[in-house]
Order: sequence, then C-alpha cells, then structure tokens
Amino acid sequence: MRLDHARHIANGPSQAGGDLQQQTETTIPDRQARAARNQDLAAFLQKRAEFDALLAELAQASGEHLRADPETAHWSETAWLSDATVKPRDIEDAYFQRGEHSADHPDPHEGATTMRMI
Repeated sequence: MRLDHARHIANGPSQAGGDLQQQTETTIPDRQARAARNQDLAAFLQKRAEFDALLAELAQASGEHLRADPETAHWSETAWLSDATVKPRDIEDAYFQRGEHSADHPDPHEGATTMRMI
C-alpha cells in the first residue's frame, strides 16, 4: 500500500489534500528563491566579465605606455597617470582593506551604510 493512500485511509481525505497543499506551498518559495539566486549569479557573472574586460584593456594600454613615449614623457603625462591611478588604488584598498578602508582606520562616516566589496 502506498504511503499517500495509507494516510488518506487513516486521516481522511482532508489530511491527504493538506499534505499535497503543504508540499506545493513549500515548493513554490523554494523555486522562487532558486530563481532569485540564479538571477543574482547571472548579474554577478555579467559584471565580473565587464570588470575583467576593463582590466584587460587597461593592461594592454599600460603595455603600450598609455600612448606616451617613455623616452620623452612630459610632466602632463605623469600628472594624468597620477590622477588615473587614484580610482584603481581606491578599489584595491577597499578590496584588500588597506589605507582608509582598513579595520584600524577610523570611519569618518561611522553608522553610514558602506558598499561591500567582494
């Protein structure tokens, strides 16, 4: 005798239907949660690919001396490179928790929501 059939006989039709309803109710949220996780993963992988492409382009530009002739580099190229280094340095410091992002550094925005780096 099947277990569902045995429950139906022992508890009557209302209990057997309740089991099916409970099973369906727990399955739908599980599917929704799984779908949400899949969307999150797809979005993360898309941004990761975008990030990796950006790094590859920057590495290629660096290999080409950022269109500057190393033999005749002028102060303006050095100043531009100094400015261009600020944002990647901040990202690096945030990821590795260095500088102003370190645990030892007092947070000037204590209590404010901060972006979590992965």
